[in-house]
Amino acid sequence: MLVDSHCHLDFPDFAPDRADVLARARNAGVGTMVTIGTRLSKFAEVRAIAESAPELYCTVGVHPHEAEKEGVGDPSGLLAAAAHPKVVGIGETGLDYFYKHSAPAAQEGSFRAHIAAARASGLPLIVHARDADTDTMRILAEEHAHGAFPGVIHCFTASRALAEHCVALGLYISFSGILTFKNARDIQETAKALPIDRILVETDAPYLAPMPNRGKRNEPAFVAHTASFLANLRGETSEAIAEKTTENFFRLFSKAKPPGGLAPELRAA
Repeated sequence: MLVDSHCHLDFPDFAPDRADVLARARNAGVGTMVTIGTRLSKFAEVRAIAESAPELYCTVGVHPHEAEKEGVGDPSGLLAAAAHPKVVGIGETGLDYFYKHSAPAAQEGSFRAHIAAARASGLPLIVHARDADTDTMRILAEEHAHGAFPGVIHCFTASRALAEHCVALGLYISFSGILTFKNARDIQETAKALPIDRILVETDAPYLAPMPNRGKRNEPAFVAHTASFLANLRGETSEAIAEKTTENFFRLFSKAKPPGGLAPELRAA
């Protein structure tokens, strides 16, 4: 079994054929998917998708692109939404200095409120970090000093220094289809070096389809390609990588329930 730990099934790209997308994921061995919240104004739609099938879960959060429009100043709204049984994480949140659709100060304020929600709820924080390594490390370290919180750096494209910093804080690193790109040598080296018990896989669908589907609309079934590439990169079998990344997922996203028949030790790992 594989887990797509980060996708966007509420996006319009999937409106015409979402049922087929989910069927293809199941056929590819993807037993659990997390559809990610990016705007509070769209949370009801995200939650409804998570409620539509037992293998689907969701998160609640505000993407850094939306921090000026919908950013949160305190964790109360996030915590209220997180009480729903299908909500298994807080975010995505973080910093994006590549596009800067929102001012850095607004991104940081919203980021810190999400961290407070993760700390209070015990749910993992889903962190977006693009061209913002220094500030991401600073904020995570400062907030960790006020109390630990679980989390993951999703769709990892940052420096190895950031990855190692986050692992030292107890966070996880999630690799998307970017890992399979020919020009992703630095990311591949990081994926080889990190401890296997801190690695997840994801699609970030509908974006960033892995090889051999690069250029196409991404979908959860394609996480199998990323996992296979990771296995080859680390000199392990695809089965071993599937087992370990799935185990890691359920350790981190402990509110999510493994599908029937999954080994109970995944819950206790």
